[in-house]
Amino acid sequence: MSTNFLNRIMVALYSNPWVKKRWSQNFNALETDMIPWTPLQKPLSQCKIALLTTGGVHLKNDKPFDMEDKNGDPTYRKIPSTAVQEDITITHKYYNHSDADKDINLVLPLDILRDVQQEGLVGESAEFFYSFMGHIDKHHIKTLVEQTAKDVAHQIKQEKVDIAVLVPA
Repeated sequence: MSTNFLNRIMVALYSNPWVKKRWSQNFNALETDMIPWTPLQKPLSQCKIALLTTGGVHLKNDKPFDMEDKNGDPTYRKIPSTAVQEDITITHKYYNHSDADKDINLVLPLDILRDVQQEGLVGESAEFFYSFMGHIDKHHIKTLVEQTAKDVAHQIKQEKVDIAVLVPA
């Protein structure tokens, strides 16, 4: 049985509300007491914005996320803030992204951000946005928390981003 076929079955199975409820009752999420909150020091209209997604989004010419590892892929992809929907694809088999394939704004709100920027509600975009694969388990959690997330946080800090918006898939 192929991994792709098994993944499609699991996505369909976990779409069932009863299965989803039973799974969530036994799921132990990673918890922390630390909340990375910093009050804004300037108006939203002057804030530099970065988008982050867990939707497995990447440029069509980038390396896809690893769908063979059942514990996920703890890496990330950089997406230029100038990218348009035609430049982007989704590699993620752990959720149904058929609607996001039609409108990437559901998991990476590029056009929505541009609209509010044109209205002057928020400041400029960071040079890059970041995408992760939302299905991370076992040893990859440590990699994500201790390496990958820190690397992305460092890059965002280097760019002097004021607000990072995380859009879950």
